[in-house]
Amino acid sequence: MEPRYRLRLYLLTAIILVGFGALLSRLYQYQIKERSEFLRQVPSNYTVTIREPGIRGDITDRNGITLATNQRNHEVVFNLEEIRNDYKRHLIETRGKDDPQVKKFRQLKTHEIVNIWVRPRLAIHGLDNKYSSNALNTHYITHGGLVPFTFRDNLSYDQFAHFAEHNLELAGVNIRISPRREYPYGSLASHILGYVKQWEKGDIPDDAKRKFKHYTGDGKGIAGVEATMNSHLTGSEGIKTILKNEKGKILSMVDYIKPDVGSRVELTIDSRVQYLVENILRRVGRAAAVVLDPNTGEVISMVSVPDFTPSYFVPSIDPEAWKNYTSNRANPLVNKAINNFTPGSTFKLPTAIAAAIHGHAFDHEDCSGYVAYGNVKIRCWKRSGHGRLDLQEAIQRSCNCYFMEIANKIGSKKMLSSFQLLGLGLKTGIELPSESSGFIPGNRFWRQQLHPGSAVTPAITGMMSIGQSDSAASPLQMAALVGAIANRGQYYKPRIVKRVIHPHNGVVVQNQPNLKVNLLQEGLKTVHVERIRHGMFLAANKLGGTARRAAVKNRAVCAKTGTAQTTDMGIKSNDAWTVAFAPYDRPRYVVVVAVKQGESGGAVAGPLVHLIMRGLFARDEGRELPLAKMTEYNGDFLVRKEVELTDQDNLLNITFEDNGETGNEIENIITNSPAPVMIRPRLPQPTIRQPIDEEGSTVPKAIIIEE
Repeated sequence: MEPRYRLRLYLLTAIILVGFGALLSRLYQYQIKERSEFLRQVPSNYTVTIREPGIRGDITDRNGITLATNQRNHEVVFNLEEIRNDYKRHLIETRGKDDPQVKKFRQLKTHEIVNIWVRPRLAIHGLDNKYSSNALNTHYITHGGLVPFTFRDNLSYDQFAHFAEHNLELAGVNIRISPRREYPYGSLASHILGYVKQWEKGDIPDDAKRKFKHYTGDGKGIAGVEATMNSHLTGSEGIKTILKNEKGKILSMVDYIKPDVGSRVELTIDSRVQYLVENILRRVGRAAAVVLDPNTGEVISMVSVPDFTPSYFVPSIDPEAWKNYTSNRANPLVNKAINNFTPGSTFKLPTAIAAAIHGHAFDHEDCSGYVAYGNVKIRCWKRSGHGRLDLQEAIQRSCNCYFMEIANKIGSKKMLSSFQLLGLGLKTGIELPSESSGFIPGNRFWRQQLHPGSAVTPAITGMMSIGQSDSAASPLQMAALVGAIANRGQYYKPRIVKRVIHPHNGVVVQNQPNLKVNLLQEGLKTVHVERIRHGMFLAANKLGGTARRAAVKNRAVCAKTGTAQTTDMGIKSNDAWTVAFAPYDRPRYVVVVAVKQGESGGAVAGPLVHLIMRGLFARDEGRELPLAKMTEYNGDFLVRKEVELTDQDNLLNITFEDNGETGNEIENIITNSPAPVMIRPRLPQPTIRQPIDEEGSTVPKAIIIEE
């Protein structure tokens, strides 16, 4: 080879070697030294950690009948961040980065992207839905992709299965199964159970934001037992880890810790007795009733009418339904069984106990038809007077004068301390929210709110003894008090939760009666309480007794009536009461009924107690009481002069010629206007459904996807 060609070959070889070396150097630089950096820039698969809410525990009655549980609910949820990113990626791939639509992408509202990019595909499979575009846009601005937006919460199982089968592969669109609260018996025990609301989307702990890519919190109870036992009912969270590709599509599930079930709350309520009492109380417009075991303090039934339907609040309540509830003057959301009524002559029972404790159990008093306090005469319901009476006869005939005279012998301070000993003017502490404490002359509420700086005069003390003027108590308070009379001196704290059972830890709240006061250690003697009990027996079973309509044949019902003059929505009215226990020797039941706008305790509340007692005795004889789903009762504002019993209802065939007090006789002698009795508690705000708007109602167009 000629030298000149050999030189060229050497030069070419050298150039190739230098170039190859440079190539190797660059390859080393890119593939070895900077590999991790370039890998980070290449789209790849990634994992997402999702927080799922715990499953709420069941609520059952004392016999295991389920009153609140969960059903499997199928939902379509959106990750709005992923939907936006997927649509932007589509625009870039099909139109290029310089396309005007791509440049204006940030100006697109999220609901516009959903309408263009997602809903047409959902519509093909029958999964489209009308929604609130305003709620969706607000949700994205507030939460981005952290919190899923629920687009549909009412998929049928067939729709759910269809979605799962066809695997639509829509980035940011997922289906999930979530628990939804269910109340199998409709409005039954609604005030006891309460209702739940969705979790507050703004209430996300900071550590959760770091831990989870997507977060769904726990719903919580905000009324009834759902609220007071919320911490027990709430189950442990679930954690799901899934693998997605660079386009946000799910590839597989990497790990899954299933959400756990919360504790089961077992109530003291008997569902069949509850059903019985609710149906009986619907004979009047607005009322409350309590059935209590005097030997344990367990509430067997608690009823307030009108009522509501807890399922209407799940998962959110329609705005119109919420407006109807809150604007209804009958207050269907207020549990009247733990709210204030004017007690009337039912307060003669705590006055009798106060008399016994302070040495007046055997006193006799003369009733001439009135008691004078200066120039004011407070009359007895019997204008001609009852003559000379002892304690038992005074209870039987409900004599105003007897108890007013006795009360002032005791004195206002001792009356106050005795009433408070019996739980009056104080909350019972039952496991329910928004319980009223009531009020009595001289207590803190009376001195601070009703009559600041005033003294408790003899006239006020006399009115207190007969439950008029500045006195208020709840049916539950009176039931607990009557329970202490029935069981001969033991005051048990009323309770509505029997046990709480955790799925793994077993019983965490024990079934244990709570004896608050032993009256026999406070000055009451057995002989004293027997006189009070016998007076209640006479009131129900002997001629001249005011509680004759509460009697049940051969059952030794003991009772006391009350007809309290009060105001109802600014109009003069009466609260009608009957409180009772039975049987006399070995009491098993206390029954208390209070009725708004009832003209006579004996004629209105008495027959209702009679019917409840008969149902309870029938159950004791082995007859199974019925139980069915209840529809809510709206109540009314009618005045009830009496509740008539049919021949079948009235087993005793009593003519009730002596109906007892009416309350009307004292209307002209009240020196102060009656205090406001029904203290309406502040209603907890539920989750209110967002109304569908125009942008969320547009019919999806044909698919315009450009591939």
